[in-house]
Amino acid sequence: MTNIITAQNLSKSFGSFQALKNVDLTIQKGQIVGIIGANGAGKTTLLNSILGLTTYDGELDVLGFDPYVQRDELMKKICFISDVATLPKWMRVCEALDFVEGVHPSFDREKALGFLAGTSVPFDKKIRHLSKGMIVQVHLALIMAIDAKILVLDEPTLGLDIIYRKKFYHQLLEDFFDEDRTILITTHQVDEIENILSQVVFIREGNIVLTADMDDIGEQWMVLNPPQENVAAARALSPVSEQTLLGRTSFIFNGKARAELAELGEVNRINLSDLFVTLMDGE
Repeated sequence: MTNIITAQNLSKSFGSFQALKNVDLTIQKGQIVGIIGANGAGKTTLLNSILGLTTYDGELDVLGFDPYVQRDELMKKICFISDVATLPKWMRVCEALDFVEGVHPSFDREKALGFLAGTSVPFDKKIRHLSKGMIVQVHLALIMAIDAKILVLDEPTLGLDIIYRKKFYHQLLEDFFDEDRTILITTHQVDEIENILSQVVFIREGNIVLTADMDDIGEQWMVLNPPQENVAAARALSPVSEQTLLGRTSFIFNGKARAELAELGEVNRINLSDLFVTLMDGE
């Protein structure tokens, strides 16, 4: 597969605070990558570096470009949706279409109109008069009508209800993603994107603590729920973490044989939210 993003010793400081600490990262074409971390972990700084919105130390290559130095060229091949409604509120929806058509050479107006035709977005209304869900739909239609190689989503469904969130990701997969495009997503609603990710990157205090394919996580990380009489034996196998809730103790293991754990109780694949808590709390 082709590497489209490569970072080596990528660092970024704001005064005495180091937001990124010698990050090494490789992302390949045709992947949907979740970048997961707590508030202040460095997710947005990493995305801003990839988008050329900030200076940085170290080496960073995105689609063959130095993002900060060659941002004008990079922006012809990359699109971005953030958690903040960035569309001009004074514009009407039809004027937003006109504007993007005028400034972006890869924008397909008919494709954008096709996406919006399946929504209830009024073309003659100003952005400020739309609901947040409608604003996201307009933004997504504009983005998906651009022939971008990378789409960066920073908390794209923040504040939306569950129906809009599901529609957002469904439309993204059905109408935008293919093997020639790559999507980077940060979100606090980890469980909602778990089933669409091909790779996950966990970041904590500016450090990458785990980068893995989703298939590898399913094979390496497991949750054991033993009966009470097997709790001591499970603990003796040196779990990564354990939790007791309502009198039941569960253990998280990394790299243990499933058959060995199954002798002590029920074994399940770990979900991303539990892995997130484990990695953020771990040493």
